[in-house]
Amino acid sequence: MSGSHCKSLYPFSGEQHQQGLSFEAGEIIKVVQALPGGWWEGEKDGARGWFPSSYVQVLEVRLSIPFLQIPVEDLKDPLPPHWKCYMSPQGRRYYVNTTNNETTWERPSSAPGTPKNSFRHKNSLPINCVTFPSPACMPEQQLLKPSEWSYCDYFWADKKDPQGNGCITGFEVLLQKQLKGKQMQKEMAEFIRERIKIEEEYAKNLSKLSQIPLASQEEGTLGEAWAQLKKSLADEAEVHLKFSSKLQSEVEKPFLTFRENFKKDMKRLDHHIADLRKQMVGRYAAVEKARKALADRQKELELKTQQLEIKLSNKIEEDIKKARRKSTQAGDDLMRCVDLYNQSQSKWFEEMVTTSLELERLEVERVEMIRQHLCQYTTLRHETDMFNQSTMEPVDQLLQCVDPTKDRETWVRENKTGEIRPVDIEI
Repeated sequence: MSGSHCKSLYPFSGEQHQQGLSFEAGEIIKVVQALPGGWWEGEKDGARGWFPSSYVQVLEVRLSIPFLQIPVEDLKDPLPPHWKCYMSPQGRRYYVNTTNNETTWERPSSAPGTPKNSFRHKNSLPINCVTFPSPACMPEQQLLKPSEWSYCDYFWADKKDPQGNGCITGFEVLLQKQLKGKQMQKEMAEFIRERIKIEEEYAKNLSKLSQIPLASQEEGTLGEAWAQLKKSLADEAEVHLKFSSKLQSEVEKPFLTFRENFKKDMKRLDHHIADLRKQMVGRYAAVEKARKALADRQKELELKTQQLEIKLSNKIEEDIKKARRKSTQAGDDLMRCVDLYNQSQSKWFEEMVTTSLELERLEVERVEMIRQHLCQYTTLRHETDMFNQSTMEPVDQLLQCVDPTKDRETWVRENKTGEIRPVDIEI
């Protein structure tokens, strides 16, 4: 077409003949319905036919083809190439890029580029089925417990397994810390058991030595002194027996009995978090499956629409209606899957925070328990052998300096997997 005036042939809708219509750009035409390819069906001077949208000033739009509900603004500001507009069951328009199957609620402008909002992850980046903020638009997150180096802030991401080719979750890193602590506690108990054996053997040997009748015939004051010396051996043996007994009841036994169900509890927590993560993985897979299904339905709808542009028929129109219903259903399915995934991730997030804080509390409790009982060990040691008190003072000083908070900070710095928490998928 050239100039502002054009005369051509446009087939009537539903008619078997053609009629030439003359019109000028921007003149008023009563539009009956939108047609594929940028055409409108309407009336001018009592004549009904097809008109190119660039030559139409819309007074009235009465859409009779539901799958082509094109908004009036598309006439004045056409969509970019390869973009189509559709209507959700709730009456909300959404747009589809027929080239890459991208979908969005936001109307794309005619300027180059893709729309901001889409059914793809908005401002989020999926990593191992957990959606983290996208680096390009990541807001600065505040720590849940600033300045505390808390477990709940630094173990959201997975890390490479140093003993294999796979990955381990941040929660598994925390569990390994707990299990390692339990093992250290057990080894400390074994150490104390060896110390008890030494004390018992030493007491037994002292008692045996005190009963040997060597130099028992010594007479006079020297004999009395010798007898007292031998008796002191028996007294010393008794002291060491009491020391070994107290070590067993006040140090070794608490180490062994502290949280007897610890491993069972850790296994329960592990299974709980793992089940939530597994549910997330399953629901994320459902989101991706639903996304693919929507893309397939949109391709099918686009194909039917293109067929209608080539040849108008009632059968194709009916096929398009069916294709649109399937596409709409696929979109609803995707929204439902996204909602279920977000619910799963929210639950996982809440349980991760709660459980990691519980593990943090248990670690503080474990360290405090060990510190207290090692202090008891040194107290018993002082009572048993005052001559070696100087050798215990450095131990006492170090035990007084035990600080579980500082220990946690050092450990977290060396083992943290990530401090960015997950966010929901937004569309």
